[in-house]
Amino acid sequence: MKVWQKSRELKNEIFQLVKSFPQEEKFRLIDQVIRSSRSINIQIAEGYGKRSNKDKIKYCMQARGSLSETLNHLIDAADCSYINAEQLRCYRSKLDELERILNGYIKYLKSLPIEG
Repeated sequence: MKVWQKSRELKNEIFQLVKSFPQEEKFRLIDQVIRSSRSINIQIAEGYGKRSNKDKIKYCMQARGSLSETLNHLIDAADCSYINAEQLRCYRSKLDELERILNGYIKYLKSLPIEG
């Protein structure tokens, strides 16, 4: 699925990005942004494996929440000068694209007949 592929790319990019953050952030911001970016990918995968469209949608909504959390962590990184404004703009653009794709998938799932 395209949405899973894009979330995987983002997760891997963020993992590389945080290697440049100060070591004292290892168990704070680094851990949080890695967890939230991984959660996007995990929720999409877990939802895909569910039987009902209702469950698939629920997990996609959770992925959307993790997407917003990831953006917030990146804004925090910019506030702390760990990333610059251009990097933040680039990641915001990637997150916006991923959200559009995810919203499209949710809309598709909602258009399917209700099971059972």
